[in-house]
Amino acid sequence: MNLDRCPQAIKARNATLADPQLSIGVFARRSLLSPKALRLYDRLGLLSPAQVGAENGYRMYRESQLETARLIAMLRRADMPLASVAQVIAAPEADRAGVVATYWNEVERRHANMREVVRHLQLNLAGKDADYAMYEINQRDVPEQLVLTEQRHITAPELPAWIGEATMRLIDTAYSFTGGDQNGPMFVIYHGEVNDDSVGPVEVWLAVKLTPEDRTRAATRIEPAHREAYTRIRKSQVAYPQILSAYAAVEQWLHANGVEIAGPPREVYFADFMAAGPDDEVCDIAFPVV
Repeated sequence: MNLDRCPQAIKARNATLADPQLSIGVFARRSLLSPKALRLYDRLGLLSPAQVGAENGYRMYRESQLETARLIAMLRRADMPLASVAQVIAAPEADRAGVVATYWNEVERRHANMREVVRHLQLNLAGKDADYAMYEINQRDVPEQLVLTEQRHITAPELPAWIGEATMRLIDTAYSFTGGDQNGPMFVIYHGEVNDDSVGPVEVWLAVKLTPEDRTRAATRIEPAHREAYTRIRKSQVAYPQILSAYAAVEQWLHANGVEIAGPPREVYFADFMAAGPDDEVCDIAFPVV
């Protein structure tokens, strides 16, 4: 039998010519990956050789696999963990750019938070000599407000989830009334120390607009007009414990300027927190003053 005239043999030979096999050494050089890395990626299922010798275990790759190998090499140069690399490789080609973008957004968010934690640590370790000059302190007059409230004794780790849940409940309550509406930002009021051990209490306030009739059926409170000193912070600065630096900055300014505190401190959330990026301003740390 003449193999050159066998359709299957001709097809296989043409396929080999179009997509030749490469030894692991040649493939490693052309893909910019080491043989050791290629063996690891094979074990992890990221990039397996096209053929492994049954007797000698020698690995052969196809030239067409170089594109995937080079992609893995570039992702690893970006310090992407192997689990995330696997997500990119497993995604359809049209979706890979989106997977990388999602990963990088999370990296930037994490780095922004780490930067603020380190800054807080530096200030904390500096003690009484800490310089809070990076925080700009301002004052403003706040008009009388009608507010809905929810209070809880809670520790710092439990705080973020409860704030979000309480805010949604207050918003639902506001809109449950005829003509009910949110009439200003959301506040978090701290009546006591909140950390891993101390539990506040803490209140969430929502400024609302209600009709006189609705006000008789709602548990509302009048927040008197007052003056307050505040500093504006970014989303990456809101997390605990780095947010404590902003509180310390306002307190330091009040002490230095002889301004008396007239009420419990509060966080005033004036922006869409979930939609904001790490460097977007979202919150004021404020103290009512005389």
